[in-house]
Amino acid sequence: MAAEGRTAEEARYVATTPGSCELHRRAAAVMPGGTTRTTVHFQPYPLYLERGLGCRVWDVDGTERLDMLGNYTALILGHAHPAVVAAVTAQVERGTSFAAATAAEVELAEELVGRVRSVERVRFTNSGTEATMYAMRLARTFTGRPRLARVEGGYHGTHDLAQVSTHPDLATAGPAARPVAEADSPGIPRWVVHDTVVVPFNDPEGAVRILREHAHDVAGVIVEPVLGVGGTIPAEPGFLEALRAVTAELGMLLIFDEVISFRVDRGGAQALYGVEPDLTTLGKIIGGGLPVAAFGGRAEVMSCLDPERERSLPQGGTFNGHPLGMRAGLAQLRELTPSVFRELGERGEWLRGRLRETFAGRGIAAQITGLASLLNIHFTAVRVRDHRTMRAASEPMKRDLFLGLLNRGVLIAPRGMLAISTPVGYGELSGVVAAVEDVVVEHAAAWRRLQSAQGA
Repeated sequence: MAAEGRTAEEARYVATTPGSCELHRRAAAVMPGGTTRTTVHFQPYPLYLERGLGCRVWDVDGTERLDMLGNYTALILGHAHPAVVAAVTAQVERGTSFAAATAAEVELAEELVGRVRSVERVRFTNSGTEATMYAMRLARTFTGRPRLARVEGGYHGTHDLAQVSTHPDLATAGPAARPVAEADSPGIPRWVVHDTVVVPFNDPEGAVRILREHAHDVAGVIVEPVLGVGGTIPAEPGFLEALRAVTAELGMLLIFDEVISFRVDRGGAQALYGVEPDLTTLGKIIGGGLPVAAFGGRAEVMSCLDPERERSLPQGGTFNGHPLGMRAGLAQLRELTPSVFRELGERGEWLRGRLRETFAGRGIAAQITGLASLLNIHFTAVRVRDHRTMRAASEPMKRDLFLGLLNRGVLIAPRGMLAISTPVGYGELSGVVAAVEDVVVEHAAAWRRLQSAQGA
């Protein structure tokens, strides 16, 4: 973006991040768009971090910021937690990876099975994308059916079957109660779109009606109990229960994608909701900051992966069960006791309340969604309860807030998401509220005019 076209927040960002600007220039010469991870890219260029400790991060220019994102929810204990550092250091000294199984993967598997009632057997992968890919393939293998159902606005990674109706064009996506499947990116085969059934989120009647129409060809239904990329929107009472009932009735597998939502309770969101799926995908916090994910569920279903079984479902991966990730994940999970989850939830509720008061006090229409330690800011007067209502929010206001907070020493996601880690106390949370207040004060007049023009 040309200098003359920059907003005040963009100009401040550019003036204070010359090191990031130079690194991005170098990166653009060797990586498409200057990044290897689309989610960290934003205009005018990404922030480049050098180190992190607790709930603080420092960029390459030496600027300190409060980290309210934790690598997109993964670092629930913050950066460089002593227990995680000790576990990884000890394992490095014994070797980093082997062409064999290790005790570390057994111990982490035992920990997960002990935490999640619905998970009787588990397999590890290196990313949430791989975990959902295998869960979907496993559902087709177990049921013998070809199609998968998913919630509109749900995000399940970047493999072909996941890249459908995550960010649909609402002009062509059909009515809210009967969404039309759409490819999210170029390169998605037409058969993938054809074999994907899309159901609405938080509309149990609509979802059940559509699934009944596909009673004999849908293998499984994958859903996030809390939409992540889709706006950090929790499932409303009755929705997950309806999916559980209809999938059991029709012989479909119910798959909970808890890659993000596993951080809301010791047993994941399914423990809070009291609904047990057939399969669960996990990631983020189970790796302690290293690339670890998993999928697991009923022993009968997972037995399809048993290599001693005739025509078993193969699962390879040089770094599956990587000892460093297993040890880091185990160390992190052992720190996450019920009292820790309770405290994180209380802090999340406190922050949601203070943010609502801040925006309302300045006449700004905003919705604060989330559950426990997860929250998301949406600039709209419409109650945000699914992907379509989330899309009513103002993108320019969200961008002002993101860059405004970045310039005031607070890192959140460009989409308005925050995640509270254990080092973040009420003092830090009060600092977040103060920074938001400062951004609102500067932009309130322009924001009110924008919302008035949009009819918000």
